[in-house]
Amino acid sequence: MPASTASAPVAVEARGWGWRYATRQAWAAREVTLRIEPAERVLLLGASGSGKSTLLQGVAGVLGGADEGEQEGALLVGGEPAAATRGRAGLVLQDPDSQTILARVGDDVAFGCENLGVPAAEIWPRVRAALDAVGLDVPLDRATAALSGGQKQRLALAGVLAMRPGVVLLDEPTANLDPAGVAEVRDAVGRVLDATGATLIVIEHRVDVWLPLVDRVIALAPGGGVLADGSPHAVLGYGGAGPRPAPAGGSRPHTSGTNPRPLPAGAARPHTSGPGSHPLPAGDPRTHTPGTTPRPLPAADPRTHIPGTNPHDARARDVWVRAQRVGSCEGEGSREGEGEGDGDGAGDGAGSTADAAASGLAQQLAAAGVWVPGIPPQVPPPPAAAPGEVLLTARDLAVARTPGTIVAGPLDLDLRAGEVLGVVGPNGAGKSTLGLTLAGLLAPAAGTVAASDALAAGARARRRRAHAGAAPIGWSSRTLLTRIGTVFQDPEHQLFARTVREELAVGPRALGLPEDEVTARVDDLLERLRLARLAEANPYTLSGGEKRRLTVAATLAARPRVMVLDEPTFGQDAVTWAELVAIIAGLRDGIDERGPLAIIAITHDEAVLAALHARRFEVGT
Repeated sequence: MPASTASAPVAVEARGWGWRYATRQAWAAREVTLRIEPAERVLLLGASGSGKSTLLQGVAGVLGGADEGEQEGALLVGGEPAAATRGRAGLVLQDPDSQTILARVGDDVAFGCENLGVPAAEIWPRVRAALDAVGLDVPLDRATAALSGGQKQRLALAGVLAMRPGVVLLDEPTANLDPAGVAEVRDAVGRVLDATGATLIVIEHRVDVWLPLVDRVIALAPGGGVLADGSPHAVLGYGGAGPRPAPAGGSRPHTSGTNPRPLPAGAARPHTSGPGSHPLPAGDPRTHTPGTTPRPLPAADPRTHIPGTNPHDARARDVWVRAQRVGSCEGEGSREGEGEGDGDGAGDGAGSTADAAASGLAQQLAAAGVWVPGIPPQVPPPPAAAPGEVLLTARDLAVARTPGTIVAGPLDLDLRAGEVLGVVGPNGAGKSTLGLTLAGLLAPAAGTVAASDALAAGARARRRRAHAGAAPIGWSSRTLLTRIGTVFQDPEHQLFARTVREELAVGPRALGLPEDEVTARVDDLLERLRLARLAEANPYTLSGGEKRRLTVAATLAARPRVMVLDEPTFGQDAVTWAELVAIIAGLRDGIDERGPLAIIAITHDEAVLAALHARRFEVGT
């Protein structure tokens, strides 16, 4: 991608910035102060609901005006208000469906370029290059509606890469991709950044995937502000991005170091390189960005040497800086000069202090919901009993979204109470289509899906005076509601009400339950899924992770015997991931009067399958 046709990289700055949606009392993001230099590559972390997506939408200028919400502070892109700089930032949203605009793949990728006034002769080469970069190997006239969730995610990214913006904003860009696709997309982004020098801000719970590409990590605090900010090594103990070529037209700037320690309650936010900060001397290790070569300080300056280390070792310098900053928050004071003259022993002491400080920071980040490499979340114990009776059976099953276009099959499977069936496979293999067919929402293209006598007992037919039978596709909506519950891949496809509380009441009220029982079920689910503080919020203003927990809760409200969960842990932080997995495990094991449930989990998250001791069922391999 020629850099001459790309926008120049731009800086992003927030000064006490916050945003509150018009329908919400609580702020979605608040007291965010940071500065990201042109061409920096930043991984943005934080708990579910901490305002990460809101911040990216603010930078992209798509939050709207006073009618849509209230802003405090300032958010600048290239020194100008973000809302006035549309086109300089390219945003990939959490939900790829929400930015699929046109009916054909090629037209959809070209849409942004056309809006930017890119010369017509340049648009289609850009489109083809972007599709190739993200690995979406489909004809340009392929219908966008026929793409899988993972393919739509690649499509959205291709549309942004074709625009070649000055700042690339990615919100969970690999959440729906298979493992091979994750690495492919990450590498594609890296190649574009190397060619154009664009600034990058990426939100991703798969922290380890993006760490090799970024040179800075920022974690937002759940209640507002910045929890931690620094190099990947200083914040997470990771070495960060390696050397890479400078973008055409200039070198990558050094970024001034920022304070990586967590903020105590009531403490002021750390200064960054923005107004009011104090610049450090050129070459000070605190200005070092991994992958660049800092100018060394004069040999007599104590900052050039850490006892027991190579004075030119960037990793050692970072450990020393981390000890200065993080150690002070533990009440240990400055470590400068400690043990000087003691040779290797002093070096070990400095390293151990830094490692202890980093460990303390990592633990605090993990407790706040940040996915920290090396700190896995808690997982439930294995099931105490073997799976029970068969509830659902498929024989010679072929599945299709549109008639005549079979995407998977023939397949045979038995689903038992007390087990989790993990449906896995590459993007586009038909996993979601299989889930919808087993759930009775799509008719089989061939073969059969049949419920057991126990599951089908009392079922009502979809059509009047018809016999319901054992096939879920013939059941009424009310029958399905209480027998097979489905959580769609896209949460917004099953949101109906004006508030979270009303959303959870939809199913129980459709069943005609007494209002006191409806209230009891709703209150229980609000607490179990960490949604109580959002009870009166508009579901569409929730974060992606919160929407996912809401749709799981809404499905549970009808108390089905079988659950089909499509990417159930999408958008979850480390804490809510563990809680959601524990809830699924409890349903599998039968923690209430329904007894053990049969659960189908369609996922690319191998950790979920391991934590739930799922039986794997591979599609398309």
